[in-house]
Amino acid sequence: MALDKFQIAKRIAQDLKDGFYVNLGIGIPTLVANYIPAGVNVILQSENGLLGMGPFPMEGDENPDLINAGKQTITTLPGSSFFDSAMSFGMIRAGKVDLTVLGAMEVSERGDIANWKIPGKMVKGMGGAMDLVASAKNIIVAMMHTNPKGESKLLPDCTLPLTGVACVKKIVTELAYFEISDNGFVLLERAPGVSIDEIKAKTAGRLIVKGEIPEMVL
Repeated sequence: MALDKFQIAKRIAQDLKDGFYVNLGIGIPTLVANYIPAGVNVILQSENGLLGMGPFPMEGDENPDLINAGKQTITTLPGSSFFDSAMSFGMIRAGKVDLTVLGAMEVSERGDIANWKIPGKMVKGMGGAMDLVASAKNIIVAMMHTNPKGESKLLPDCTLPLTGVACVKKIVTELAYFEISDNGFVLLERAPGVSIDEIKAKTAGRLIVKGEIPEMVL
């Protein structure tokens, strides 16, 4: 059974390490904040000027003055800090962010990412993605495996305008968990009930399958 967006976020949260500074992009990545494993202390950074972001607020508890970079209402944790976006981007460009989780429209087998523009469609702009992909030590992409037409988003080469080159390390889709290698997409785990044949059929880029591929534990 393919994962839903919440399960994708939950699987990515398992890769968080104690002491990490983490930036969560808009879309599925923001949900990771709700699934941080017990005993793992991470500090979530938002490029609009916040360190110490908490999980999403419960309905009725939203504070319109507390938002993330995607303008979603958020909570803060004890000890949170607020500052201007110039300082926030200074942190990012200085390599202070240990892990960035981003959404994507396409990822190539070399780890190139396209996540900001579809020619001919209105978009809000690149935002902080360009700085994040250029500076982050580790980038995990959270996205659907195929586009609305059913076409693979894991490609030999991205067809959309690039955000960054050879920067993505891992990908979690509703079908599987991959690592980017010099040879392509290495299949690490598959979603419960999803067959390797289905993953192969929906992956246009080079797919590397070695040995028995375990199912994800969520």
